Amino acid sequence: MTCDTEVAARHVATVLAIPYVDVDAIRRRRFKVALDCVRGAGATVMPALLAGLGCDVVAINMEPDGRFPREPEPIPENLSALEALVKESGADIGMAVDPDVDRLAIVSDEGRAIGEDYTLALAAKLVLRHKRGPVVTNLSTSLLVEDVAREAGVPAIRAPVGEVNVAVRMRDEGAPIGGEGNGGVILPEVHLGRDAPIGAALLLQLLVEEGRPLSQIARSLPSYVIVKDKLARPNASLDTVYGALRAAFADAAADTQDGLRLAWADRWVHVRPSGTEPIVRVIAEAPDEAQARELVRRSREPLDALGR
Repeated sequence: MTCDTEVAARHVATVLAIPYVDVDAIRRRRFKVALDCVRGAGATVMPALLAGLGCDVVAINMEPDGRFPREPEPIPENLSALEALVKESGADIGMAVDPDVDRLAIVSDEGRAIGEDYTLALAAKLVLRHKRGPVVTNLSTSLLVEDVAREAGVPAIRAPVGEVNVAVRMRDEGAPIGGEGNGGVILPEVHLGRDAPIGAALLLQLLVEEGRPLSQIARSLPSYVIVKDKLARPNASLDTVYGALRAAFADAAADTQDGLRLAWADRWVHVRPSGTEPIVRVIAEAPDEAQARELVRRSREPLDALGR
């Protein structure tokens, strides 16, 4: 068996060659980046990428042995150590990747994990300045992506949940960028798969072009709250649930590509059976937590009734 020891270096070189990334301009800024690789594969590629971009890196959890020091998903509640590192070091940005380094979550210069939904939205904000075209994401991704697409004058297209569904739709639509709200950025000029190093390079380029802190850029976007819930899948067809929800929310736009997604201008709820577990997921987004929780509550009612 042979071992390709240069694959990480080749990937870093490919990311540095992205036409929207001005390597020299990023190097001149000498960004300080706080990095958390959760002792996963990111430790083999992220430091090399950030070094290539001239960043001053302070890092934790860099031993690539798979012994996760915390819950490995890069969601805000798991990133307290990275938040503290950003504050202590005065970093411009904090970056956390998942174990297989296809998802990127960010911490602002204020030391706050702003949510992985911002990763794709901000990366798209950058790419759409340089190349026009639709943005593709899944049905459970934040409205932030639609807001960024609207600002750029391009459509936002929704696909069923799942990386492959987004990638296929991107290919079919000729989308310059897409991905998922879990921090997964897909740039077809590199490959049709989620890629945290790509997201990292695009976000640093955005910081260069904006010339202001990440916290200010994030605050310039609309604010939403996503609430996620799940319950055991009833031993019956979900069609009656979908019918009841469409009747209860008759003013909503309905999408039936993957379960049922009901959407309004500033909120949505998505009810879908999991493809990997015997559960039904109920996810809602609204301008504040109370409104999102109310959408979840009302959407659970026919599901709870079917399960009794």
